[in-house]
Amino acid sequence: MTYFGFLAIFLVFPIAVFITHHLWDLTRAGAGRSHAPVRAILLLVVIAVVYTTPWDNYLVATGVWWYDPELVTGIVLGWVPIEEYTFFMLQPILVGLWLAFWINRKPMAANQRPPRYGYRRVFFAVILVAWVAGTALLVSGNRPGTYLGLELAWALPPMLLQIAFGGDILIKHWRLVLQGIVIPTLYLSAADYLAIGWGTWTIDPAQSTGILIGGVLPIEEMVFFLLTNSLVTMGLILIWAPESRPRLETLWMRLLEKKAI
Repeated sequence: MTYFGFLAIFLVFPIAVFITHHLWDLTRAGAGRSHAPVRAILLLVVIAVVYTTPWDNYLVATGVWWYDPELVTGIVLGWVPIEEYTFFMLQPILVGLWLAFWINRKPMAANQRPPRYGYRRVFFAVILVAWVAGTALLVSGNRPGTYLGLELAWALPPMLLQIAFGGDILIKHWRLVLQGIVIPTLYLSAADYLAIGWGTWTIDPAQSTGILIGGVLPIEEMVFFLLTNSLVTMGLILIWAPESRPRLETLWMRLLEKKAI
């Protein structure tokens, strides 16, 4: 299957379904009472493209993964085909619309206090340890650990920033966090399983652990979707959560005070 064919079936089609359903929600509830996700999702799309582009170009340039040139248009920016950049944009849209669907069913409550800051410290410490481990794996020169190390070293720093800002908020909304992460990760991993089986792209066996799900899907691919869906979900929840606004205003005021000194 061509890369664009894969995107049309597994991303564009469900996105169209979610957009149609969201428009139906607006018709039933009125624009003032239905959750409007567009601006936040577009912001995440821009961040995803900017942050992922150099990392993914490095993966292709060093042979961590490659694509079948017969199954892409041949339009390449750097080392990466235009289809891959399209995927950068479509994944946050898909996950964001999925998350907005659930928020429209049950809006985030603002009448409960987030958990104590100690929970945020523990959350931060766990992810920090994972980042250190991933970075150590990468710099150790262990070739089968290359892809996994690159994933952890790349994805966890922005996650640490998210947790530092609102780890307690994310814990408070943990059910919504799981809804935004688990199903999209399983869905995209299943789609990836098919694409690898079709030969649309290939993961270098020498630079991955060799742990295959169903004998086809490298475990690193599921880790990739787990990490990226977590970043999108946590980012959107922090943008949409009522508790985030006063915290952001406080940080902004402190920044202005420091500039004034």
